[in-house]
Amino acid sequence: MQQGDSIRSIVIVGGGTAGWMTAAALANAIRTGCAITLIESDEIGTVGVGEATIPPIRTFNETLGIDENDFIKATQWSFKLGIQFVGWGTEQSRYFHPFGTHGRNFDFVPLHQYWIAAHQQGRAPDLVELCMAWAAAKRGKFAHPVQDPRSVLSTFDYAYHFDAGLYARFLRSYAEARGVTRIEGRIADVALHGESGHVSHVTLEDGRRFDGDLFVDCSGFRGLLIEGALQTGYQDWTHWLPCDRAVAVPCERAGEFTPYTRSTVRPAGWQWRIPLQHRTGNGYVYCSQFVSDDEAAATLLANLDGKALADPRPLRFVTGRRNLFWNRNVVAIGLSGGFMEPLESTSIHLIQAGIAKLLALFPDRNFDPLVTEEYNRIAINEFERIRDFIILHYKLTSRTDTELWRYCGAMDVPDTVTWKIEHFRRHGRLVQRDADLFGPPSWLAVHVGQGNLPQGMDPLLPLRGNDPADYLLKLEGALARAAEAMPSHAEWIARHCAAA
Repeated sequence: MQQGDSIRSIVIVGGGTAGWMTAAALANAIRTGCAITLIESDEIGTVGVGEATIPPIRTFNETLGIDENDFIKATQWSFKLGIQFVGWGTEQSRYFHPFGTHGRNFDFVPLHQYWIAAHQQGRAPDLVELCMAWAAAKRGKFAHPVQDPRSVLSTFDYAYHFDAGLYARFLRSYAEARGVTRIEGRIADVALHGESGHVSHVTLEDGRRFDGDLFVDCSGFRGLLIEGALQTGYQDWTHWLPCDRAVAVPCERAGEFTPYTRSTVRPAGWQWRIPLQHRTGNGYVYCSQFVSDDEAAATLLANLDGKALADPRPLRFVTGRRNLFWNRNVVAIGLSGGFMEPLESTSIHLIQAGIAKLLALFPDRNFDPLVTEEYNRIAINEFERIRDFIILHYKLTSRTDTELWRYCGAMDVPDTVTWKIEHFRRHGRLVQRDADLFGPPSWLAVHVGQGNLPQGMDPLLPLRGNDPADYLLKLEGALARAAEAMPSHAEWIARHCAAA
């Protein structure tokens, strides 16, 4: 590549979490020779309800050189050790999807196979009790994991709960300090180059024109460039993930200050609970075919910990993805590329993953098709593997009390989901294909938590000659003792990173 082929100008269309994460990452990576402009309108606003993350967000912040404690003080964040699911398998069921593993393997037959054998003999503790993240979470405790692999305190991970608006504001300051130019205004027109079909420039309502070599579409559901200008097309997944609306509202912080997210089944969907330092985030994700908007809002308001701090905010969406995430010279980051319902807190991660792929496959002004094809291959695979994991929660329900849950339990699912369900059902095996974001511990938690218990076990296990029941009980005790010694979630924040 000749130096003259380098990207010289990047235009980010849209702000919010996606736009400012993109701007901050690009400003950190690009030191010279390229202008970065972000165009957003305060009149349009942002979705701003994604308030929970998964552990890779820590890598993103560390890459930007952000100190964790200073960052949390500025953004009212709290800590997250996983997600508790209430009522997903049966009406009475509760289980925990942890960040981390269930114990530690002590043999080359996985630990969970020993748990299966002990469970079939009636000698096993609950699977979740073998997980350090849950031992801490259920006691309301938190501390950083340790690096010593001999310690049970090395077997868990963590992420954050956060205020989306404060996060975007923090990253805006970071990006602007590194040379990103913010433009206030609404885009009135998107112009395409006559020969290449690439976006050449955008024009604002006041007539200002902004040219660019590379455009990043962070315009949200509208997909102003990727769909509005380039007509990329969209794959609708509502036949597998039927929830198509949400209503969100913050409330006063009350009740438990839990270091985990809670997802509770409702008649036509599910409700999230996300505790922050200054408030609690709540929302009801639902299927409009089975409940009205007013009924959904009333259900949400009736199930808050404290007084509502705003009117319920409605959202409409279609779960699915664009046919391409990178089309010509436009890369769609965030909701402009697709929507994954927030059941497993993946919206921020998908922004982060899109940015990471863009930096790893950064183009020149020739836009080699080999590069864009590889970007789309990876992005589509990741999106579909996350889709499969979320479908698993709906498919494995045993509930038949409402129309939505009867539909989900009976629905046909992609072969990639059936394949995993059957491997676990028959032999307790956690098989993987390609690069799953959610690895074996995550799938294990949902399989067992929602009642897909194996009929058999790994045929190699009986040939190992080990009796695991004693080990499992000792592990449960070690986890409990380690968790009891931790400070509470509130104490840790007060000590290290309480907001002013």
